[in-house]
Amino acid sequence: MLFNSLDFAIFLPIVFAIYWLLKRNTQNQNLLIVAASYLFYGWWDWRFLSLIVFSTLVDYTVGQQLRKQTNANKRKALLWVSILVNLGFLGFFKYFNFFQENFVEAFSFLGQNIQANSLNIILPVGISFYTFQTMSYTIDVYRRKLEPTPNFIAFAAFVSFFPQLVAGPIERATNLLPQFLAKRSFHYATAVDGLRQILWGLFKKVVIADNCAEFANQIFNNSDDMNGSTLLLGALFFTFQIYGDFSGYSDIAIGTSRLFGFSLRRNFAFPYFARDIAEFWRRWHISLSTWFRDYLYIPLGGSRGSTAMKIRNTFIIFIVSGFWHGANWTFIAWGILHAFYFLPLLLTNKNRKNLGNVAGGRRLPSVRELFSIGTTFGITVIAWIFFRAESISHAISYITGMFSSSMLQIPSFYNMRNGLITIILTIIFMLVEWVGREDEYAIERIGLGWSRPVRFTMYYVIIIAIFWFGGKQQEFIYFQF
Repeated sequence: MLFNSLDFAIFLPIVFAIYWLLKRNTQNQNLLIVAASYLFYGWWDWRFLSLIVFSTLVDYTVGQQLRKQTNANKRKALLWVSILVNLGFLGFFKYFNFFQENFVEAFSFLGQNIQANSLNIILPVGISFYTFQTMSYTIDVYRRKLEPTPNFIAFAAFVSFFPQLVAGPIERATNLLPQFLAKRSFHYATAVDGLRQILWGLFKKVVIADNCAEFANQIFNNSDDMNGSTLLLGALFFTFQIYGDFSGYSDIAIGTSRLFGFSLRRNFAFPYFARDIAEFWRRWHISLSTWFRDYLYIPLGGSRGSTAMKIRNTFIIFIVSGFWHGANWTFIAWGILHAFYFLPLLLTNKNRKNLGNVAGGRRLPSVRELFSIGTTFGITVIAWIFFRAESISHAISYITGMFSSSMLQIPSFYNMRNGLITIILTIIFMLVEWVGREDEYAIERIGLGWSRPVRFTMYYVIIIAIFWFGGKQQEFIYFQF
């Protein structure tokens, strides 16, 4: 079920109304959330609900056994049960054909022909998200950072919570699970804030991402026939498509959660205003980057130890991050490229230089800040080409064509009039993001000091823009991950 669909527009108010009618019984509210979440997920394909149920049962059972077990070796064995089950699901559905195809190609390179048939495997939506979420629970219980809950319904609701089930944010049990165990109260101001964030998320997705997608797809799919300036525009279209699409989903998820009395962690913090690539990664897909930091990077030694260890850990974390996104060498290349971007900052101890908001307390950035933002944005755009391309060779030919002499030619692609409108809308969108860059989301405080008619005029303008300028409905990009 898509957030930007009529189905969800009917589903959400019904679940919301029933949920608050059950406000005197937290267990019944949790049971409703489980049922609603399974319906939400099963709307896509009921067959894969069994994976969520099985993962929930395994990690709940492991958690209960870890509570009782004191033997270190047995506790470690229980932890590995959870990790192997979750990564086993992820590996089979997401990476089986990738490894098989590369295995065959490797032997063909050595002169050995192996016949192997690929399986017609359907990738379950959101599997990368909920498997990481349940694994974090087991790991935290194993580390004794969290007490396992005996309440199975609350745990099942934590695993399957529909606002963030299929594309995050990837929640930690230490933050979200206690909220399912506590009594929730309806707060009007929180609900209104949630609706405001949903509205902005829908604008990002429907107006920015879906329109940019039309032209990004057109240009990337026909890149051999495009001049350099058009290819540059295509890369920029995709850059804003993926940001509007994914951060828009996160805004809708967080805002929807607020309607039900839950607080999810922030997942995006205006990453395209980052002044270096380290800051970009502190602001982009925060729930995933902090997951890898806490459960992989730090256990490997982090930035401690020798220079060689620092370099090794940096490449591991970025390669794994790239591979998490999909079974294609393009994602691994994207991760490796970001590792090279990050290394100079790490080796000169400047990776934590920019921790605050850019131009904090000022309307405009300094010339130096503007240059840093532009440089960081530029190298990010180049990396996104690998992320979007069909293959490594496609990405290289795309970049080569982009930096050719035809870069100076006038861009040319189908339906340029609507393309120009999309560019104008994107510029307006980024200006609003700049104004609200010190808040949780861009319009969190914009208009709160205005009179009620003026403030609601702003909301109506956004709603009209969604219906008037909304592009052709596109599935959220991160559903494939």
